[in-house]
Amino acid sequence: MFDTLAVSATDAIHWTDLGLRPGIDLGFFTLRFYSLAYLAGILVGYWHLSKMVKAPGSPMAQRHADDLFFYCTLGIILGGRLGYALFYKPELFTGWTSTEFVKWDLLRLWDGGMSFHGGVIGTTLAIGWVAWRGKLNFIRVCDYIAVNVGFGMFFGRIANFINGELWGRPVESHVPWAMIFPAGGPLARHPSQLYEALLEGALVTAIMVPLFWKTRARFRPGLLVGTFTALIAAARFIVEFFREPDEQLADFALRTGLNMGQWLSIPLCLAGLALVAWALSRPALGTQAPSAAG
Repeated sequence: MFDTLAVSATDAIHWTDLGLRPGIDLGFFTLRFYSLAYLAGILVGYWHLSKMVKAPGSPMAQRHADDLFFYCTLGIILGGRLGYALFYKPELFTGWTSTEFVKWDLLRLWDGGMSFHGGVIGTTLAIGWVAWRGKLNFIRVCDYIAVNVGFGMFFGRIANFINGELWGRPVESHVPWAMIFPAGGPLARHPSQLYEALLEGALVTAIMVPLFWKTRARFRPGLLVGTFTALIAAARFIVEFFREPDEQLADFALRTGLNMGQWLSIPLCLAGLALVAWALSRPALGTQAPSAAG
């Protein structure tokens, strides 16, 4: 066993040798890359959404995109944090830090801890509010938002890697990119944050953006958001095989055979596939046969 550890430590990349820092030290304040990643993902998504609403067939105007920018930001932050506390770390609701200005642990976002599934719920509620208030088609607005989520997923997972958090499981056989993380012990591990950035971020974006611009998918309500939901859930399910379970849920993963993220992804994937089937079973917008009265 000790020989294996020695080989792992010798052959693996040491995260500390990469010279990464969790943020930019401004002297009086550290601007964390985790926060910048969320901001970058939201801003890039808003920029792209603003281009999308100018294309033919848009279900909304620029003013609606502006509202979505604000409310979806709240949904991502509040939903992501509350979802993390609910699904992964309930003690955040009752935990208090005695030596810091912000004492309630639930509010300490800079310490890390955001749930993708919670963010989905928060964003969906935000879309529902904007759609109801603006008398918009909820499913079609979801289609447009879904195209842009991959940007944020990519930046967020890169930020996780820069922070040296949410590392992967120990490698069972040597791979050239295996890494040793400072808080992960002496074992070489999968850099699962980068796997997530590629699958949940880059790959999803590479599929969703051309699907919008190069096909007529946006004229089939539900097709884009269904495709996105199935893709992101499948990507998360796969990556969880390489990701170290949250410490407080390690026993749960051993008992059930799957991580919490995988159990949450299964119904999400099935819902996405059902939505795709539903969208393809209906005629595309603008192709309905005229009624007899028309």
